[in-house]
Amino acid sequence: MKNGMSNFNTKYVIVTPVRDEELYFQKTYESVVSQSLLPSEWVIVNDGSRDRTGEIIDGYSKVHRWIKAVHRRNRGYRKPGAGVVEAFYEGYNALIAKDFDFIVKLDGDLHFESDYFEKCFRQFQSDPKLGIGGGMIYHLVDGREELEENPKVHVRGATKIYRRACWDSIGGIKRVTGWDTIDEVKANMLGWETGSFRDLKLLQLRKTGAANGSWGNSVKNGMANYITGYHPGYMLVKCLKRIFTKPYFVDSMGHFYGFIKGYLSRVPQVDDREMIQYLRRQQIRKMTFRDSILK
Repeated sequence: MKNGMSNFNTKYVIVTPVRDEELYFQKTYESVVSQSLLPSEWVIVNDGSRDRTGEIIDGYSKVHRWIKAVHRRNRGYRKPGAGVVEAFYEGYNALIAKDFDFIVKLDGDLHFESDYFEKCFRQFQSDPKLGIGGGMIYHLVDGREELEENPKVHVRGATKIYRRACWDSIGGIKRVTGWDTIDEVKANMLGWETGSFRDLKLLQLRKTGAANGSWGNSVKNGMANYITGYHPGYMLVKCLKRIFTKPYFVDSMGHFYGFIKGYLSRVPQVDDREMIQYLRRQQIRKMTFRDSILK
């Protein structure tokens, strides 16, 4: 509790994988330490940074006893998707606190208000079936804050909050590209609700996928859709719609290429046939204008 602003007994822990976030992480640090409801523990995982990120988080861990720095060796390259999950689990396994009510996966390039987590947990408190939630991501574009739209049931991987019971029931997150969709589909299949809080804002200082470039990010997302088990017909419709998304044609073709590459390369899909079948049923319902989780 901070400054007497919260009467919650909610206990939560944060795990933050970071790589080369020297320019951005101070804002995230300031956002977390100023919260009206502080976490029980915050583990920050330096995923082989080549800049001063490791030195910076070591400094913060000396200021606050509830902050822990974990360091991984530099693998020599970025490993989008699965690499982030590997770093996350290294932090998760380093947690001392075990009696938490919520676990947060938080990126190291976010800035948000001091009551962000308190307001998030009020949302969870008002809906016992809510298993995964988080705020909406905004970016600075030409000096203006611009919303990054996403489906109603989706929560961006940069700011995932998991209710402990939901986390346990889905078995945590999968160590594959597409993990941040798989977790929600699995949760919905098991009867949990998921979704972003439209009135809670986080400013992401580094644009989503910026490290990979527009084409690389689109290919990665197309591959993630394949690994998740998307229905081919639904994927085709999705790609056709994205023709009109900036950068025009690039995003659409990148998604399509990544998806087809998954088939041709025989990349293993997520090892959960029941979840894939559930997802495909929901996608067919969406394409045939029936009620679906894909609102």
